[in-house]
Amino acid sequence: MVNNKKVVMIGCGFVGSACVFSLMQSSLFSEIVLIDIDRERAKGEAMDISHGIAFAKEMKIYEGDYREVKDAGIVIITAGANQKPEESRLDLVQKNVDIFRQIIPSVMSQGFQGIFLVVANPVDILTYAVQKLSGLPANRVIGSGTVLDTARLKHYLGRRLEVDSRNVHAFIMGEHGDSEFPVWSKANVSGISIDDFCAITGYAEAEKLMTEIETAVKRSAYEIIQRKNATYYGVAMAVKRICEAIVRDEKSILTVSALISGEYGIEDVVLSVPCIVGKEGIERKLPLTLSEKEANCLKKSAVILRETIRSCDYTLSHKGYPD
Repeated sequence: MVNNKKVVMIGCGFVGSACVFSLMQSSLFSEIVLIDIDRERAKGEAMDISHGIAFAKEMKIYEGDYREVKDAGIVIITAGANQKPEESRLDLVQKNVDIFRQIIPSVMSQGFQGIFLVVANPVDILTYAVQKLSGLPANRVIGSGTVLDTARLKHYLGRRLEVDSRNVHAFIMGEHGDSEFPVWSKANVSGISIDDFCAITGYAEAEKLMTEIETAVKRSAYEIIQRKNATYYGVAMAVKRICEAIVRDEKSILTVSALISGEYGIEDVVLSVPCIVGKEGIERKLPLTLSEKEANCLKKSAVILRETIRSCDYTLSHKGYPD
């Protein structure tokens, strides 16, 4: 039986540990299990984070092994090689697919029937790999996708337009990476288009603003990695947001990585599109009407990701227990 109040984190590096810390504070779960190839690291992180329970709500936080996934509602995977300065997310692909060939059979051999949330990069490729290696229905294999990129877009727009970012409604779609793009045709501030809002507020160069912000969003991760070698706080909050939507069955619209099967004229590739997320995982993909330029950008992302997937086909065809 699936325990929706139990989450398992596989990978206890900077990202995994920050996610567990964020989830502890959220009080979404009554049980959080940490799994890592370095068991002492997992124990240390569990001890450190659990010492803050007195300031949150009572829960169990502990180190475990793959036996713990059997009844988990959500298994989050952050394990994998780290992205190096100036290394694209797609450069990581083969290293991390090979790691996932070890992880996914270990999880599925325990009878796991919950939801996978993939966070490790390149997230779109690895989400596709998890779906193929696990055999679970596509709606129960989710990638963190461009949820953080979308938050960055709202943040930059809010800052530049001097308005609360929570009143900015906009999406980043496509690959979580260099070919991602903002859907400017649907972006608005409380129902007012970006062009009109700029005109109302006296911001004279709307097109220049959008170009600068698009560049800033795409460069954000690279700049953070260059300065501090890793990104983890922002993605930890994005993971918490996705878990909230699942555990509370919020039916929230989030740009998670989803398997595309005919939507937008695209087949058999995982990328980020607006989805309704609830207790069943991805409950529906929303068919936005994109501009011609945006539709072409989405197809370009799909081509890039599909070519990368093809390079991993041999790896993904080998299901079963770890070698």
